[in-house]
Amino acid sequence: MAKNWNIPLRWQHCGATVAAAFLLLAATVESRAEVITLRKGDHICLVGNALGERLQFANDWETLLYQRFPEHELVVRNLCIPGDEPFHRDRSLNFGSPDDHLRHSKADVILFFFGFNESFAGKVGVAAFAADLTRLVNETKTKDYSGKGPPRMVLVSPIAHEDLGDPHITDGTMHNVELQRYTDAMRKVAEDAGVGFVDLYSPTKTLFESTEQNLTLNGVHLSDDGYKALAPILDRALFGDAANNLFNGKPTANAGSRNDTENEKRNNAVAVGLPLNERLKAEIDDKNFHWFHRYRAVNGYSIWGTRGEAGFDGTYRNRDVMERERAILDEMCANRDRRIWQIAQGQQVPDAVDDSNTLPFLTTKTNVGGDNDPNRKTGKLGSLNYIPAAEQQKFFTLPPGYEINIFATEEDFPELANPVAMNFDSRGRMWVSTMPSYPQWQPKTPMDDKLLILEDRNHDGRAELCKVFAGGLHQPTGFELGYGGAFVAKQPDVLFLNDTDGDDRADVQLRRLIGFDTADSHHGLAAFEWGPDGALYFQEGTFKQSQVESPYGLSRLGDAGVWRYEPRTEQFGVHVSLAFANPWGHVFDRWGQNFIADASPGDNFWATPISGHVEFPDKHPGGGRAGHLDWGGSKSNRSYPTFFTKRIRPSSGCEFVSSRNFPPEAQGNYLVNNVIGDLAVLQHTVHEEGSGFGAKEITPLVTCDHGNFRPVDLQFGPDGALYIVDWHNALIGHLQHNLRDPSRDHSHGRIWRVTYKDRPLVTPPIIAGQPVEALLELLREPEDRTRYRVRRELAERETTQVVEALESWIASLAPSDRQYQHLQLEGLWVYQTHNVVNEDLLKRLLDTPDYRARAAATRVLCEWRDRVPDSFDLLAARIRDTHPRVRLEAVRACSFIKSPKAIELALDVLNYDMD
Repeated sequence: MAKNWNIPLRWQHCGATVAAAFLLLAATVESRAEVITLRKGDHICLVGNALGERLQFANDWETLLYQRFPEHELVVRNLCIPGDEPFHRDRSLNFGSPDDHLRHSKADVILFFFGFNESFAGKVGVAAFAADLTRLVNETKTKDYSGKGPPRMVLVSPIAHEDLGDPHITDGTMHNVELQRYTDAMRKVAEDAGVGFVDLYSPTKTLFESTEQNLTLNGVHLSDDGYKALAPILDRALFGDAANNLFNGKPTANAGSRNDTENEKRNNAVAVGLPLNERLKAEIDDKNFHWFHRYRAVNGYSIWGTRGEAGFDGTYRNRDVMERERAILDEMCANRDRRIWQIAQGQQVPDAVDDSNTLPFLTTKTNVGGDNDPNRKTGKLGSLNYIPAAEQQKFFTLPPGYEINIFATEEDFPELANPVAMNFDSRGRMWVSTMPSYPQWQPKTPMDDKLLILEDRNHDGRAELCKVFAGGLHQPTGFELGYGGAFVAKQPDVLFLNDTDGDDRADVQLRRLIGFDTADSHHGLAAFEWGPDGALYFQEGTFKQSQVESPYGLSRLGDAGVWRYEPRTEQFGVHVSLAFANPWGHVFDRWGQNFIADASPGDNFWATPISGHVEFPDKHPGGGRAGHLDWGGSKSNRSYPTFFTKRIRPSSGCEFVSSRNFPPEAQGNYLVNNVIGDLAVLQHTVHEEGSGFGAKEITPLVTCDHGNFRPVDLQFGPDGALYIVDWHNALIGHLQHNLRDPSRDHSHGRIWRVTYKDRPLVTPPIIAGQPVEALLELLREPEDRTRYRVRRELAERETTQVVEALESWIASLAPSDRQYQHLQLEGLWVYQTHNVVNEDLLKRLLDTPDYRARAAATRVLCEWRDRVPDSFDLLAARIRDTHPRVRLEAVRACSFIKSPKAIELALDVLNYDMD
């Protein structure tokens, strides 16, 4: 993982940048007086968008605050959530109002961070924004959160949009016009209302233009170095020109920058002997870590939401137990506040925090046991008597010709505890994420979920080596490899982890995407899957209300759906908005059609018709939670059908059979895991049906008569074998047991491997390190997952090199080749992945004989609609195509075009038979 082929520079640490930024301070901030006066004991709350939210992870400004005011004994609480606007702040049910949280935090001073998300409304939206902000300030003046009178307020403007010099990402020129406009509006509101105002737009614009290295991740969100540069700007803008708060002109290093566990990081950081500033910052890091997990607890629906009443053990419910833990976190934060004050004042403190003064945890009893156990009667309960993997293997049943073996077990690798997701890298190694902290990290315990690398070095079908690529993770329900690193769910964020020195351990950790909700950890971000278009798709379940910012605007999704992210362009948005319960599977077929498995109800969907654009909070009709959502939903009473009739629930993970190791009759079958009813890998034949698909269940590929077999992910490996992740737990789900039920297992986990014994395994092609020309030739391979990994590898390579080789490769394809149209399509997808429009190849595929290729090309046209001059006419021709799937893709494309002409065009499809 050390070879960073195409990792954007903005994703890498550039420490030298910070020193240069400090030298530029004199040029970027004029002399000024304070805009707010702090008093001893003030509680300062940050409210607003991602600019403020990230300040609790890059704590340079807060460190300056305590250094400037060491005797004030301040308390800082960050209440920001990405995407927040003055009166639009999406939250899960019963999260609490803004006033509730400001009252809990005893706010004396509020710093409001707004203006960024609102700026995308442009000139026509500025008056409404100013009116909302004025209303917010005036209403806040009537409140008393601390018992000491109305809070003092400061409005903090957005930063400028940085030009990254990247041709794939907007340079922000037009956006900066709007950011200036909204900054001016905030200044006027502050002046009229008599509250403080900080202009961050002007100094950061100057800073970005004067600094050689990039200071943002994507043009609009600051990197760690960017926050180091921002800290003295914000400090001086708030409190005036006093200079004794600067880091003596030196940037601070990140304590614990290697990806150790969170506890190791904090313990290393507060070790005796570190400079004062670094010691102080480490204490603030620790305090904000605990506050974040109190405020953004990952199972809110089982704490303050309706499932807080579930999990009854005869004495306590989920709410009782988890609210006690949140109270403990409050006390732990207060303990850390006191240490921060002492260190800021130059006092000595013990190496370790003393949390012995907190409330005790509530101790739950298990609700497992006895013949009358309701979960046992419904088949949901396994056995508390865990048996070795070799014994478990005897409980499997497979169709004739197939066999199963253990690939990895916790008996050999204790790190393999509660595995939940799996992928293979370009070297053929298996990566697995584990989450023994499930269902929720408990205060005072290590936070140490992991991302592992398992290697079968002698190719005997069993792993001999396990490495910890990353520890200190939190509920990594899904991940995918790419761009030289790994995109990993760390609830409620998506991290990008990278190994820069080749030791198979992550040493760079960036919060790439933030703003996802925390309502339920087993509805967390999952089923990460690269589309053939080069976008990363991933899913989240119901109860969640998410808001994610990007350089192109704010995306909101309520109560489940599928997200789509382009790392190269930073485009981000909703791919499917449907009332899923808990989508936990996503796979693309050979021709780019995608299918989604919804875990809780066991429904499976062909996704094209539900991936058209709908405006938030609308949703496509149908889904297992239709009619039961907390907010929003469909305006139609019609229900979108599943592509086969389910027999049993729930589903977790899906895959198409595409392996020469499996017999011909199995090719193209749709596999889906079942984790409660049959404890099986169910199998379905797939057929075309009208514009879409249908499927019919046949004999399961794998069944297990041992109740602890919990298949939660599956994927074909480079050798053509099918690998199955076994969560291996007697208890399953949130609702049936208390979150702290002592019978929950935190130590078992297994990976199984299925082969067809009378057919040879696939010889894994060499992918890692191969020249682009050789990789393009591998797009001829019959295995879907081989081509998947080749496309992922090509995405990491330098665009100019790929496009040059791709042009020659496309030109060399022979029309007589039976794969000719599919190979052309693979080439088109590589162009799309590299954000390079090939209009000629697109038009050839739009008119190619194979309707499957035409349908796939129509979806590419949809993505390129603003970059292909005659895209509307091309869509019109697709509406008149002879095949309904192509017509459907054209109608889907029309949904993204905001024009009456697009509506008229879509209605032309009614001239044909409808299915």
